[in-house]
Amino acid sequence: MPQSAENGHTSDQDHGIYNANNVKAAIKTILVTGGAGFIGGWFIRHMLKTYRNAYEIICLDNLEYCSSLKNFSAIEHLPNFHFIKGDICDRQHVESVLNDYHVDAIIHLAAESRVDHSFNDPLAFTAINILGTHCLLETCRKYGSIQRFVYVSTDEVYGPNDTTLFPFMEEHPLKPTNPYAATKAAAEMIIHSYRKSFQMPIIVTRCNNVFGPYQYPEKLIPKFIILQEKGSKMPIQGDGRNARAFIFAPDVAEALDTIFHKGSDDETYNISSSTHLQVMQVAEKIYRHFASQNTTDQLSSWVEHLEDRPYNDSMYWADGSKLEALG
Repeated sequence: MPQSAENGHTSDQDHGIYNANNVKAAIKTILVTGGAGFIGGWFIRHMLKTYRNAYEIICLDNLEYCSSLKNFSAIEHLPNFHFIKGDICDRQHVESVLNDYHVDAIIHLAAESRVDHSFNDPLAFTAINILGTHCLLETCRKYGSIQRFVYVSTDEVYGPNDTTLFPFMEEHPLKPTNPYAATKAAAEMIIHSYRKSFQMPIIVTRCNNVFGPYQYPEKLIPKFIILQEKGSKMPIQGDGRNARAFIFAPDVAEALDTIFHKGSDDETYNISSSTHLQVMQVAEKIYRHFASQNTTDQLSSWVEHLEDRPYNDSMYWADGSKLEALG
């Protein structure tokens, strides 16, 4: 039975068509999936600090090992912030959250992102990144009142950029080379189908490597810092010449804010840095900071080379001019 327009839902939902134009009221409530993670925490804190009481922010997170409620210690007292423990694959629970809080918009960050682990347990990435995203989309389609849906993908969906002199633009073909990137690209294909088939107002973002305070210590930069603080060697896969672009977490939060408020539906935006560093260069920068304090050893004494991944992209290079054009 179609729900009435009085509760904010479209009567078209039983026909399988998402009517994005049925309600054009200002967005008041934002659901952030995976919001207790590193990027999610930065985005939520940024939004509540920047816009004060303009939005109700709902964080939905299953609190896996790399998520933490400590990300909200500075904002947990705010009346317009709400944390809910839950899984995006649990459609019934997600549906109740959408209805109970009258959600208008979604920032979808929930994902399994440990690239190394994707080689050992790729099906876990399929379950969360593909099936989880599809469950969330279908629940939103039936809910029928989402005015903006931002999906946070990765620059790794493009594959390596080591044979061209130009950075990847948003319209470049997707050629992922590792299981993690493949699941993110597959989720993008499902998203594209929902944009076209059901006219859902979806934006895709593809971001470079993010770093900054509160990052889980298994990631490259915090791992190296912690090991140097302990006087331990920094492990590097392969020869360390693989290059990545790194973006400071608060800048990513601001970029997502800009895309959320100024981006256009059915568009994709790269969130990218023009500066690339090889893994060995990252290690050297961190080593130099600690070496200046207590040692004159060479960098080679503090690096341990390990067996490389089954496949390790040499470099990612994405063009961010479309995002820059938003201001």
